Amino acid sequence: MTDQNPNEDELNALDITDAEAAEMNAIAHPFVADPAPDANDDLVQIDATADGVVFVTINRPQKKNAFDAATIAALYEAFETLQGADRVRVVFIRGAGGTFSAGADLNWMRDAADWSESDNRDDAMGLAKMLKALHDVPALTVALVEGAAMGGGAGIVAACDMAVAVEGTRFAFSEVKLGLIPATIAPYVIEAVGARRARQLFLTANIFDADYAAHAGLIDMVLPEGSVEEFISMLTDSLSANAPGAMGDAKRLVNDVAGEDIDNRLLEETAKRIARARVSPEGQEGVRAFLDKRAPNWAQ
Repeated sequence: MTDQNPNEDELNALDITDAEAAEMNAIAHPFVADPAPDANDDLVQIDATADGVVFVTINRPQKKNAFDAATIAALYEAFETLQGADRVRVVFIRGAGGTFSAGADLNWMRDAADWSESDNRDDAMGLAKMLKALHDVPALTVALVEGAAMGGGAGIVAACDMAVAVEGTRFAFSEVKLGLIPATIAPYVIEAVGARRARQLFLTANIFDADYAAHAGLIDMVLPEGSVEEFISMLTDSLSANAPGAMGDAKRLVNDVAGEDIDNRLLEETAKRIARARVSPEGQEGVRAFLDKRAPNWAQ
């Protein structure tokens, strides 16, 4: 660690063709009836494959993918869209141009300095809602972190289910250096690294590298330079055997069970969920395929 100041995605049992699958997963952004008025397609790119792999790219490379209200709105629309997208197994989130995100855009910060507390609260709710929309995406969400993830950028990393970073990537929660606090990202960072570690990272505001981020629990793996595409292929290949709907249900299970008392209510709820899964189209197909010694329809 150093003390420098930082610089800036339910399969059902339908028999569909590959072309139909591709059409289902060719998610156009925004894919909702009423997109946010300040959302901008150019700021966030969405690409999807026929086998349920989605890439969400923050597209402000000239600003090191720092975000402002419009970028946050575009990310929110993307994540809201992905909550209703069938057959998606994994959503990779990355930044264009070799930097994940430098955090808050300086001009946005400059404008906010002149706003009232009420205006700032409304603005901050945009970031809070975007992070919650990311957290609620049913698919496995994976941050592919390169270059730097500062402040709110590191908060996006924490809100994903999984994160990997290339060697040499830098991270920081530097808000206190500006007299601010990392408030909207705090629930996700604390979930990722724990309360004690979050206190240390938030209060020191130190820059730390990918190795320390892995040690702290903010990321899961450090990748050698040039190995990101190999990691993507490895992960997507491994997920192709998994039922997309069951993946989403498993993620909701974790979110709903975490922190709950192991009492009779929880026992009944978990029993209800596995019973529902066993009689579902995916559960029926998966078990019958296993007994028949064949691949289930979602893995063909």
